[in-house]
Amino acid sequence: MRKNAIGCGCFRYLALAAALLNGVWLTGCDSRTEAQPAPVPPEVATITLQPQRVELTTELPGRTSAYRIAEIRPQVSGIIQKRLFEEGSDVKAGQVLYQIDPAPFQVALDSAKASLGKAQANLPSIRLKVERYKELIVDKAVSQQDYDDAVAAVEQARAEIEYWKTQVEAARINLNYTRVTAPFAGRIGKTNVRTGTLVTAYQGQPFATVQQLDPIYVDVAQSSAELLRLRRNLETGQLSADEGNGRKVRLVLEDGSPYPLEGRLQFRDVTVDPATGSYTVRIVVPNPKHVLLPGMFVRAVVQEGVTEKAILVPQQGVSRTPKGDPIALVVDESGTVRQRMLTLNRAIGDKWLIVSGLSDGDRVIVEGLLNVRPGVVVKAVPLDSPMGSANATPSKRPSAGSN
Repeated sequence: MRKNAIGCGCFRYLALAAALLNGVWLTGCDSRTEAQPAPVPPEVATITLQPQRVELTTELPGRTSAYRIAEIRPQVSGIIQKRLFEEGSDVKAGQVLYQIDPAPFQVALDSAKASLGKAQANLPSIRLKVERYKELIVDKAVSQQDYDDAVAAVEQARAEIEYWKTQVEAARINLNYTRVTAPFAGRIGKTNVRTGTLVTAYQGQPFATVQQLDPIYVDVAQSSAELLRLRRNLETGQLSADEGNGRKVRLVLEDGSPYPLEGRLQFRDVTVDPATGSYTVRIVVPNPKHVLLPGMFVRAVVQEGVTEKAILVPQQGVSRTPKGDPIALVVDESGTVRQRMLTLNRAIGDKWLIVSGLSDGDRVIVEGLLNVRPGVVVKAVPLDSPMGSANATPSKRPSAGSN
């Protein structure tokens, strides 16, 4: 009886375990047959490209130089009596800068004037002598030789008068040269001579240097290759010349601040430096407050031309392959991500100027690149919309090898 009771109990336990296992199996089958929710496409922020008018500029390094410069040297020899200016001050055209001792030059002028007066006083008597001889030669009272000598004496007296007139003028010029003046208005530097110094005419060492600073020149160097590229773009129509503003130039100072006044392109040099492969571009810039001084380093922003239908893409929407080729991801009409190979021209602010690879109306992904690859269906939201700004997945460059 005991064995039968034990056998019945084991049977009941086995039946219960089988029922539990059967329930678990049925539950698992139900969970596998339940429908899975459809995946949500990733959301990306895009911008729709539109062509726009862009002025293309080139930033070139350059140096300032004086508009006019003159080294002051004496034109007569003598002793410096006075210096009549303050070093580093502005001078006017014709202002006396140095006074050389005029005494010997005044004496030379007075002597020349006296000799001129003497020559002029001799002429009337010689002329009267000729007139008398002219009457007497008719009666053969004087010889023809005497008459000819008298006529020659008149011509000699006239020549002597002209000679002394030139001597008087030369003495007057030399006397004026004792007053060393500024040839034009400008700023004068330090003096190299002192009062009492003996100077010689046209000596090698200048007294001082006068420079005109308003306006001022800015000489910049531009690559000859850039010139050829610019001409080619103008000929093919990629660029058009802006006749109104094409010669205007902006400057950036050494500290990075913009210069408030615009300059104007004056000329481009006709010779290329064989050592550097560049040529000089000269710019004339107003400088009324003398902010620019000769020898300063500046950067000139020179306009190349105008692109009427430029395609600009934010730099955050452009990545590169391992080879360095620029690429962008766009969303087509079906919402699928496509990869485009790009050709870039230059950076303009925080955007790239596109030469090829993108066109008007393309939707370029600029935010939400974390899990996006070419061929993936996405939900495109305009970048400037509140949803696109708030919900876009943080940006991450796509894998460079994605296709």
